Amino acid sequence: MDLCHPDPAELSSGETEELQRIKWHRKQLLEDIQPQLDSQSIVSARLILASESWGSRSVTWPRSSYGLMTTGLRSSLQAPGCRWVPRQAWGPRSSHRLQGKKLKDEIADVFAQIDCFETAEESRLAQKEKELCIGRKKFNMDPMKGIQYLIEHKLLTHNVQDIAQFLYKGEGLNKTAIGTYLGERDPLNLQVLQAFVDCHEFANLNLVQALRQFLWSFRLPGEAQKIDRMMETFATRYCLCNPGVFQSTDTCYVLSFSIIMLNTSLHNPNVRDRPPFERFVSMNRGINDGGDLPEEQLRNLFDSIKSEPFSIPEDDGNDLTHTFFNPDREGWLLKLGGRVKTWKRRWFILTDNCLYYFEFTTDKEPRGIIPLENLSVQKVDDPKKPFCLELYNPSCRGQKIKACKTDGEGKVVEGKHESYRISASSPEERDQWIEAIRASITRVPFYDLVSARKKKIANKH
Repeated sequence: MDLCHPDPAELSSGETEELQRIKWHRKQLLEDIQPQLDSQSIVSARLILASESWGSRSVTWPRSSYGLMTTGLRSSLQAPGCRWVPRQAWGPRSSHRLQGKKLKDEIADVFAQIDCFETAEESRLAQKEKELCIGRKKFNMDPMKGIQYLIEHKLLTHNVQDIAQFLYKGEGLNKTAIGTYLGERDPLNLQVLQAFVDCHEFANLNLVQALRQFLWSFRLPGEAQKIDRMMETFATRYCLCNPGVFQSTDTCYVLSFSIIMLNTSLHNPNVRDRPPFERFVSMNRGINDGGDLPEEQLRNLFDSIKSEPFSIPEDDGNDLTHTFFNPDREGWLLKLGGRVKTWKRRWFILTDNCLYYFEFTTDKEPRGIIPLENLSVQKVDDPKKPFCLELYNPSCRGQKIKACKTDGEGKVVEGKHESYRISASSPEERDQWIEAIRASITRVPFYDLVSARKKKIANKH
């Protein structure tokens, strides 16, 4: 243990006083030695060595050490147990013994105090580490209780910055638990969220780079209101670090979600319909306070995501990012449609809260797009086809579902379906499609957030 440079924050007031007393005692011993060092030559000095064992320590100098050079000897003398005595002070053997015994006793007392202090300090640090380990485990099981435990045991303070730094460093912490804590609406949690986001330095990073850093530091929860607060705080911080990049935080907010959606579409291993750059541009028209973002800027963001998908923490699988970063579904199904109701084989792709269908897997453009917003899905029996499912609007039965398709001439026209009936090849496949569609529909709050923010931008003009 370095007694000369202890960390004051790690010591109690009693330990600090004890350490000061030990250091003072040690200083007095060295002051006794120093005048003799300055006044006597090396040749005219004699080293009295405390050669007995004191506790677990034994300091013994052989006669060969008497001839050390000044620098080495001065260093040796500053070790406990060594003392210069000038030739003039050499007296009777009994005087030597008394002087040696006194010095031995003084140094033994210092060593005993140091041993006691080190033992107490080691015990205190071991207890602190044990409590910190317990606190982390409690946090991972229940973030609110974990933080409370750490505060009660003086491992954290109520200071917002202290808690935010603890979460930002994240040592031993479950990142889903971090997201849970940051998503709470309690005043303290809201302040910690702000301080946590402020720990991130986004200056001179493009939006994709900033999102990579941000989304790696915790896991987004699944509730829309929590996502909204977190992404709003992120957008505000990014714009503060990079003034002039966007006209408003709303622009940054919407584009951030567009990038997350793009990541899913580009890196979904089961989806062959990779959105081209032009579609990404189209998705983000008018979001820059009514204007368009520079195409070069969008191109850089698009290329960054295309070349490297987001990496996300993998604690468990029940949150929004798990849905984003894992594939939906695609496959051949039969669809009932046309003026004369017939069953036609179509290649279906479920992604981005929409159900796309194609005539062939190699087609670049879909024959139809069915937005899943406000729709429900259920099993149905059909007299002509087995294993059917149906898409419908539960609140507007009898009305057309908002959808579009391409006609025989390739023009995009509004769909005319009040419901969509689809047949799978087996009951297992039907159930898997129903489950995947329902999972996609549950993401509607997320899409509602983006839609609401786009409307806010549009209403400014």
